Amino acid sequence: MSRIAATFSALKATGRKALIPYVTAGFPFADVTPELMHAMVAGGADVIELGVPFSDPSADGPVIQKAGDKALAQGIGMVQVLDMVRAFRTQDATTPVVLMGYANPVERYNQKHDRKDGQSAFVTDAAQAGVDGVLIVDYPPEECQDFAAELKSHGLDLIFLLAPTSTDERMQQVAAVASGYVYYVSLKGVTGSGALDTGAVEAMLPRIRQHVKVPVGVGFGIRDAATARTIGQVADAVVIGSKIIQLIDEQPRNQVAPVAQKFLREIRTALDS
Repeated sequence: MSRIAATFSALKATGRKALIPYVTAGFPFADVTPELMHAMVAGGADVIELGVPFSDPSADGPVIQKAGDKALAQGIGMVQVLDMVRAFRTQDATTPVVLMGYANPVERYNQKHDRKDGQSAFVTDAAQAGVDGVLIVDYPPEECQDFAAELKSHGLDLIFLLAPTSTDERMQQVAAVASGYVYYVSLKGVTGSGALDTGAVEAMLPRIRQHVKVPVGVGFGIRDAATARTIGQVADAVVIGSKIIQLIDEQPRNQVAPVAQKFLREIRTALDS
């Protein structure tokens, strides 16, 4: 059983929901990420989504785009992201870490770190670093069977997005290769956009669960404890990203981790209430 599956199983046994914060690796300071990750766990995070900076993100709104641009300007790429996970793992061997990003950094990493044994350099190195899952926004499920199998052989989960526009056929395609959890994008648009319609989310989740048997997390538009609590009543996990990025942006370095920890503690308390 993967660390992600074990985490969701333990939460389900106690009737609790997963809190999954997202942060961009290397933001707002190049060296703060491992410390920030530990603070988020202390604040109640069950799984951490670590964004891999990319210059042309298609699903990210202006807040996360800005964070990615700043991280790139500070020299953060896939090599540095994997180093951050290794550093985190020296003190935390249990909290799952999911890399979230786009195909280009993965493909470039494979090209630069070509292996002669036929194995993907990215998958091998990610597993060795302590990564538990990957969410590649622009990898379609119908083309991911081999990638999913290689990830699984290294103990990693492949996570997919579903959206309000997802058809039953698309859900079946995702269900055929997804593991760990699926991430339901609750809004039409990019991260941080629009007001969340909790009623629409509540109506959509039973339809998703007809096809997908792994846990379902919900993200995009969750910005406060009240919304998180409402979503937590119907979803298996609550994902929060843009709000955390906004809160830590422009903070002095010694306040980045405490600010994130305090915010997540509020969300954790709401989810458990």
